[in-house]
Amino acid sequence: MRMILPAAMLLAAAPALAAPADDAGALAAAKAMLAAMSAGDAAAFTALTVPEGLATGTGVRDGKPYVSTRSWAAFAANVKPGSGVVETMSRAEVRSDGDIAMVWGDFTLTRNGAFVHCGINHFDLVRQDGKWRVLNVTWTQRTDGCAGR
Repeated sequence: MRMILPAAMLLAAAPALAAPADDAGALAAAKAMLAAMSAGDAAAFTALTVPEGLATGTGVRDGKPYVSTRSWAAFAANVKPGSGVVETMSRAEVRSDGDIAMVWGDFTLTRNGAFVHCGINHFDLVRQDGKWRVLNVTWTQRTDGCAGR
């Protein structure tokens, strides 16, 4: 009985976990961003972001690790119709609490149907005025160890 009472008190005092709808909304925003990018729709892409946020890619180029960070405006300048770029995300996991969320998942990027690279996407989202928006996205970039390849 001694152990049950403290455990029950802790459960009662713990904040409520995020509702599944919160997680689903955050995941939908991350997937909508990828869809806008794949469609070459810079306006839709930008509408899903918080302007002060950043897009950061990491990887290895010429045998050396690199980190490349761009503003959303700079990133969106490369989101163009007809680019043939399609990015898909799988095995996405969502964590949320109140008005913040994180989406983490594997991705594969193709151009005109040909594999370009894969990695992990990490989206930081905030809910503003009832809508989930991407504050930052960080990703790894590689051509080996890719799911399904």
